Amino acid sequence: MKHVLVYSDSLTWGIIPNTRKRLSFDKRWPGVFENVLKAQGVNVRVNENCLNGRRTVWSDPFKAGRDGSQGFAQVLEMHAPLELVVIMLGTNDFQCTHNNSAWMSGQGIAKLIQIVRDAPIEPGMPIPEILVISPPQMQQPKGQLVTKFVDSQARSVGLGSHLKQVCQQFNVHFFDSATVTDSSAIDGIHLDADQHLVLGEAIAQVVLSLNLLEKELSVKTY
Repeated sequence: MKHVLVYSDSLTWGIIPNTRKRLSFDKRWPGVFENVLKAQGVNVRVNENCLNGRRTVWSDPFKAGRDGSQGFAQVLEMHAPLELVVIMLGTNDFQCTHNNSAWMSGQGIAKLIQIVRDAPIEPGMPIPEILVISPPQMQQPKGQLVTKFVDSQARSVGLGSHLKQVCQQFNVHFFDSATVTDSSAIDGIHLDADQHLVLGEAIAQVVLSLNLLEKELSVKTY
């Protein structure tokens, strides 16, 4: 069986916009992703590690544990052996508690890539492939998220381009979700149920076309 880790935030956790409720696994994009791969004959298990409010490398002053770089190496160690690590983060880097640019968020992803490369997995286990997914471009925040994401839309412009540059620099795979979907029309930030379906199917096709779960991976020696 092939094992995939999805490391993300509330967009992947499956929060239903303007509620505190959660979509079921088969309706969240990781579940859709897993089911499409299985339908194509890939024996795979998708492991989710998705935390609401998670940033790439910044802390939330009000909630503990939101710095995505803290404890990431241990998460990788917990789930090893892994064939693929999928990272979709960045949206929360633009909350009102930070004055970040798209370039800065890209540098946060660069740090996470390095953590995957240096993770303390056991000798003989594969060094996983990495797929970075740029979140959909946020719209004007609405409802409960207006204050939390004030001015975030303008600061996040260009995030996909910066993440693509980082992925090229580190020779990892990249997919821009904005090519297939938008953020929710309800709150401007998250994903509606139909968008989870579209995104999960698109990511599965990317993984299949790049043969990411069939490659002969290098292994850790020491």
